[in-house]
Amino acid sequence: MMRAMWSAAAGMNVQQFNMDTISNNLANVNTTGFKKARAEFQDLLYQTVNLAGTASSSSTSIPSGIQMGHGAKLQSLQRQYSTGNLRQTSNRFDMAIEGDGFFKVTQPDGTLAYTRDGGFTTDQNGALVNAAGYMLEPQITIPSDALTVTIAPDGTVSVTQPGQTQPQQVGQITLSHFVNPSGMNQLGRNLMQPTLASGDAIDGVPGTDGMGTVNQGFLEVSNVDVAEEMVNMIIGQRAYEANSKTIRTVDDMLSLLNGLKR
Repeated sequence: MMRAMWSAAAGMNVQQFNMDTISNNLANVNTTGFKKARAEFQDLLYQTVNLAGTASSSSTSIPSGIQMGHGAKLQSLQRQYSTGNLRQTSNRFDMAIEGDGFFKVTQPDGTLAYTRDGGFTTDQNGALVNAAGYMLEPQITIPSDALTVTIAPDGTVSVTQPGQTQPQQVGQITLSHFVNPSGMNQLGRNLMQPTLASGDAIDGVPGTDGMGTVNQGFLEVSNVDVAEEMVNMIIGQRAYEANSKTIRTVDDMLSLLNGLKR
């Protein structure tokens, strides 16, 4: 019976991780480019009492063995990289990726980071930067006298200036994708970095080689489904409650055993 208590305690522990994941998803329901996570579990080691196939006589064997489980544990948190809904904005520098890919920005220490958040603006020099001031890579500078700015689906950035009749190209936005984006390291601030699990970044022009396209004047909202998360929360709460009741039931059984000697 003590095994049952420890198994139930392990079950309560994984449901706490599950609730942590759900609460973080819900907290980021309005975070631009956020990708929801899903907690995945695996069962723990088994104590083998009787191994299946063990001989029960000279001519027969046990068809199914006896293995006692010890609960569950958290295996991983899987990011779901489905594209969120696109929301139209009034900012000509806002961009949303429709399909696979990440924008690349340069952090203050010179390292690269990747993001699905396409909320860009210009700094004092006209360079495209994100909300934290991190420069878009490759660097694109918008002339201060630009009358119009056009970002094509393939990432071509063109502007018109006074006295010009034809748009002039001032830069090319590139995207990056990864073999296993779920393996990326989450930095916060809508930024990620590659790891050995994700593989190296594969850069390319939007709309080619499996890359998504760029939509000017749009932002990608979080892909969190509130109704789905609420259902998952109820399931997690009931699972936690069932495990806690298991502990109380085993405790009652132990109390009955202790009372037998009276």
